[in-house]
Amino acid sequence: MNRPLGIVFLAVTMMLALSAAVAKEWVSGIVWPEPKLVDPGPGGGPPSDAVALFKGDDLSQWNGGDKWLVENGVATAKGGGITTKESFGDCQLHVEWASPEKVEGNGQGRGNSGIYLMGQYEVQVLDSFENPTYFDGQAASLYKTKPPLVNASRKPGEWQVYDIIFNAPRFDPQGSLLKPGYVTVLHNGVLVQNHTELLGKTDYEHPPVYTAHPERQPIHIQFHGNPVRFRNIWIREIPESIGKYPE
Repeated sequence: MNRPLGIVFLAVTMMLALSAAVAKEWVSGIVWPEPKLVDPGPGGGPPSDAVALFKGDDLSQWNGGDKWLVENGVATAKGGGITTKESFGDCQLHVEWASPEKVEGNGQGRGNSGIYLMGQYEVQVLDSFENPTYFDGQAASLYKTKPPLVNASRKPGEWQVYDIIFNAPRFDPQGSLLKPGYVTVLHNGVLVQNHTELLGKTDYEHPPVYTAHPERQPIHIQFHGNPVRFRNIWIREIPESIGKYPE
């Protein structure tokens, strides 16, 4: 026997209401600290909790910065690399850079520099716009470890942006590797390294190998003979959120 549609609808509504009344919210029981309030700042940062490593006026945060040319809010590489006076571990690093507008050279000889996390794990800087080279040596590669997922390079002379998330490796007291390092890179807003595992220290002549080091080390920017320009460099240490578990 067919029931009137209104009766069926009423029965379904009552069943849903009963289910909602019986349902109980699952709660983990973990007491989390309130996330710190951070002002993200203007587009490109820096956020309010960042350390400004270069904001256009001088390179006083760096050893070797006196060799570089600083003018009009831009630092141009010359005379040698620069290394931060402060040391860092797990971090978010923002770097804006530009290769020379006038194209000279090719391959690794064109707009070459590098950002060395902890002074030894290199994210390659290179003019990779219509400039063939070996893939694990082009822009945004983890040099000699892994090519970028895609080539997101802008034209020579245009500003490029790296946003790098770095999880430093960990070693035990005897110097053995407990956990490898990992690097995520966004190149001009495009994901090009997705939590890529580091295999060890970057080396041109040898395969990467880990050597134990402290949990905090300086950042180095390479001078490779090309007048690569830099601006708006800032860094955030990655905070740890630890909840209190129920007994």
